[in-house]
Amino acid sequence: MNKGYTRITASLVMALFSAVMLFPFLLMLATSVKPMKEILSPEFMFFPQEFRWSNYLEAMARGNWPRYFFNSVYVTTLAVVISLLINALAGYAFSRLTFRGRNLLFIVTLIGLMIPPQVNMLPVFVILKYIPFAGGNNYLGQHGTGWLNTYMGLLAPYVAGSFGVFLFRQFFLNFPRALDDAAKIDGLGRIGAFFRIYVPLSTPVTACLIALKSTHTWNEYTWPLIIIQSDEMKTVQLALTMFKDETTIEWNLLMAATTLTVIPLVIVFLSVQRYFIEGIVTTGIKG
Repeated sequence: MNKGYTRITASLVMALFSAVMLFPFLLMLATSVKPMKEILSPEFMFFPQEFRWSNYLEAMARGNWPRYFFNSVYVTTLAVVISLLINALAGYAFSRLTFRGRNLLFIVTLIGLMIPPQVNMLPVFVILKYIPFAGGNNYLGQHGTGWLNTYMGLLAPYVAGSFGVFLFRQFFLNFPRALDDAAKIDGLGRIGAFFRIYVPLSTPVTACLIALKSTHTWNEYTWPLIIIQSDEMKTVQLALTMFKDETTIEWNLLMAATTLTVIPLVIVFLSVQRYFIEGIVTTGIKG
């Protein structure tokens, strides 16, 4: 009987927390189909009295949204694919290979988790601007723009990350050493074992990082604001600022555009959600 009450109580508490977290999302949806007169009304109304689905069409008519979505999808996809490969290889090396200075290098890698990304933005900006033979630069990195206002400039800060290396290392540590011996008996080298054994078995942590990395890259605002200088290179997060002028914000159009920018992340999360929790749990079993 006590277990039954405990389960019911836990379910009610989780339902309450879920409702609190879903409220802003539902308010965004409701606002996206309201006319401005209802939004600015002194009396708050959660549900719109007049549904204006044309807000979505009007929002998409503000600017080159197909281009903005392409930029975000392109950069996010490349960031996820490249970072997964780099993180998986680094995690495999730290967990399955024995070499001098391994623990020291791993500690140095973890230091990256302690540094706020805002601290690195200026040095990274300078490095990308003065890259030799890019954007008109000479061999000294002068007289050009480097990777400013390019896809490479947008992508560069996202292609690796200490957190991903840490997750893969913790996950690969869970496998017994006998697995490496079996791979050697089957004639597989380190690279073969990595791609034919460890990568197929790392679906949970891969799915976890896909959700986290895609969300971070897609929602990033500050770095694109710094590196992008033209309208055609804008990402969706930069494009959302078009609905704000010096005096007012068109909240209905802003919420309509925001709803559309959230949909890709919802699709990604629903695609990997069955592995997401498993990936978080299994990476913390063994250190």
